[in-house]
Amino acid sequence: MKLHLGLIGLVFSLGLNAQSIKEIGNNFFVNGKYTQAIEAYESLDNLDDVYHDIAKAYVAIGNYGEALNNYEKAVKANADNLLINYEFAKLLSKTKNHKQASRLLKNLISLDSLNPNYYYELGVVLEKQKDTTAIDQFLKTYNLDGTHQKAIFKIAKHHLVKRNFLDAHAFIDRGLESYETNVELISLKAQAYYYQEYYTHAVVWFKKLLELGEESEFIHEKLSLSYAQNLDYDDAIYHRKQALRFSPNDANAIYVIGTYYERLSNFEMAEEYISKALKLQDQSLSDEYQKLGTILNRQKKYEMAIKAFQKSLKEDPSNIMSEFFILRTKDEFYADVDSKIKMYEQFMAKHPKSKFIKFAQGRLKELNQEKFLEEH
Repeated sequence: MKLHLGLIGLVFSLGLNAQSIKEIGNNFFVNGKYTQAIEAYESLDNLDDVYHDIAKAYVAIGNYGEALNNYEKAVKANADNLLINYEFAKLLSKTKNHKQASRLLKNLISLDSLNPNYYYELGVVLEKQKDTTAIDQFLKTYNLDGTHQKAIFKIAKHHLVKRNFLDAHAFIDRGLESYETNVELISLKAQAYYYQEYYTHAVVWFKKLLELGEESEFIHEKLSLSYAQNLDYDDAIYHRKQALRFSPNDANAIYVIGTYYERLSNFEMAEEYISKALKLQDQSLSDEYQKLGTILNRQKKYEMAIKAFQKSLKEDPSNIMSEFFILRTKDEFYADVDSKIKMYEQFMAKHPKSKFIKFAQGRLKELNQEKFLEEH
């Protein structure tokens, strides 16, 4: 990579030494000018001391391929530097080079068995590989650092998935002792109470998430369901409507709101919401099947296209376009002229005022001429 002309001029005019050039690169880096930092570092004759810096700058601009290349060189030049090895391992994990990341992390653990983050990152790698021993690494992390929030979350989530609610709560509470506003742990707490069917407690913890500025369809939906279980239908309706802001055409959610209004004996609103839900659920797929048929026709997959148009017509028997497309596709697919003539005659008799009638008449004329030529 070539230096900017201004930097080249500065280097030559001031006769800067290697240390000064590196400091210029560092200054660019800390000010967010990562590409210029790379240019400065790469202008040095010996890059052994700056491969690490170049790698970090490439990470900063999202060029993970070059970052990996430079981390590999940095590791070779600084084999005993555990920090460089650790950063390299994390980037390998991030870029799905799981086997290499795992080997590097295991080597780091052999060199420093008391570093909790080595075990945690190894657990993350194993988890990505669907290796069930990942939890063992998270537990080792926790045993070395009882306040490690990421490890605590992983362990608590593991127990929640296994429905070991007491263990899940225990780890969540330990994590919240040192970081009481950890929204990930608060969310696990709320979910644990919900799945235990302790709905009053679940409401308290889901509302904590809202108070901390966390808002999602999931939170409002679970709040709505929890309130409904406690027969508090007004709040159940409110939060289900909040959830609808994220998925306005969720027919199931709209239907549920209707049932909540029914429980409140507000039958007018119940009718409105349930009718709307049924209307959404009753949407025809005729257009979608028709589109599929035209795509199949373009690929000359005529038999499959006919089936798609037939499904379109079944969804909406009044869809004359799909009926006409069936006719045209069979015209392309079938070889027998008499069969084609009969199909066009039937279509014209059934739809004498169709917008396709002129085309049908013209094609029927062509087929009759074709038949005449074959017979004479």
